[in-house]
Amino acid sequence: MDLQTPYAFGKTVQSSFEETETKVRKELLQEGFGILTEIDVSRKFKEKLDRNFRKYVILGACNPAMAWEAFARELNIGTLLPCNVVVYETDDGSTAVMIMDPVAALALIGNPEISQLAGKVREKMERVLSVL
Repeated sequence: MDLQTPYAFGKTVQSSFEETETKVRKELLQEGFGILTEIDVSRKFKEKLDRNFRKYVILGACNPAMAWEAFARELNIGTLLPCNVVVYETDDGSTAVMIMDPVAALALIGNPEISQLAGKVREKMERVLSVL
């Protein structure tokens, strides 16, 4: 099932959380993205608040070549990078994958060159989703 918000897009799949997370990481690599940051939200909530939360990971994905281009056009773009990709277990036992929409996020800058680059990033992220 496709999921859409004003700031992100994604889908749910019937694979397990672990299987989906592994596949997402593999497909991001195929599209030239590395994982710069990783936050296990459920573990952090348990550590900091002693509360249980669904399986939920935030992956900070970055394509170095595209980031280089973006920084050359807009030095302050680091405030909007990397692209966050989240994988979480849903209430019905399926797994959701949501990706920050780079077009929506980078539209804030108002730079047509950045908007064009954001479109290319979105295309890559859509390909990641398409194979899940």
